[in-house]
Amino acid sequence: MIICKTPREIEIMREAGKIVAFTHQELKKYITPGITTRELDAIAEKFIRGYDAIPSFKGYNGFRGSICASVNEELVHGIPGDRVLQDGDIISIDIGAKYNGYHGDSAWTYPVGTISSENQKLLDVTEESLYRGLKEAKPGERLSNISHAIQVYVEANKFSIVREYVGHGVGQELHEDPQIPHYGPPNKGPRLKPGMVLAVEPMVNAGSRYVKTLADNWTVVTVDGKTCAHFEHTIAITETGYEILTKA
Repeated sequence: MIICKTPREIEIMREAGKIVAFTHQELKKYITPGITTRELDAIAEKFIRGYDAIPSFKGYNGFRGSICASVNEELVHGIPGDRVLQDGDIISIDIGAKYNGYHGDSAWTYPVGTISSENQKLLDVTEESLYRGLKEAKPGERLSNISHAIQVYVEANKFSIVREYVGHGVGQELHEDPQIPHYGPPNKGPRLKPGMVLAVEPMVNAGSRYVKTLADNWTVVTVDGKTCAHFEHTIAITETGYEILTKA
């Protein structure tokens, strides 16, 4: 069941989203060669709690971190630990914050130091694919128009869309209906309505689309070992289009 939020609920989610956005801004200052993903996690948790919010991911189904920190070939759900960032790496940081009972959720992939032109293109295309999808987020439109726009743009740039992981609704629960694939035909699925709150999060691989989960039962990596990127915003459907909630 898709839950449409009231204006009051969206106002709370706007605050949760700002906390997520501010946390991304804060972490960006520290994403440099030599720092560990555990250190980034500690910075994020302290920052989120400083806004009287709770890290959404901490303890979620047993997850140990406050953020997901996924480096290079790691797509999502990377557990913060002793990995030291190196010049030329890329790192996907997924952040959730629960504020007054509602979640905000956003992911971004960052360069570490100086990265290759190939990895820069991967980041640019993945980020742009998110906004190509969001252009289709209008009341009355079918949900899969978002999915289709993302896939068309990514594949036109010779990258691959991951199919095993999808976007989702957000609210009092971190993951709500509907599921939002980032591929597929247009004009399918439910019609978008004002009050729907959605996390759209294309995950793009430089090589093949296939991924696997490591023995820690969390970290998802590309099967071919090539790099990948992940960009996500939480949005609310409005009377005329959409509003990004996870922005500063």
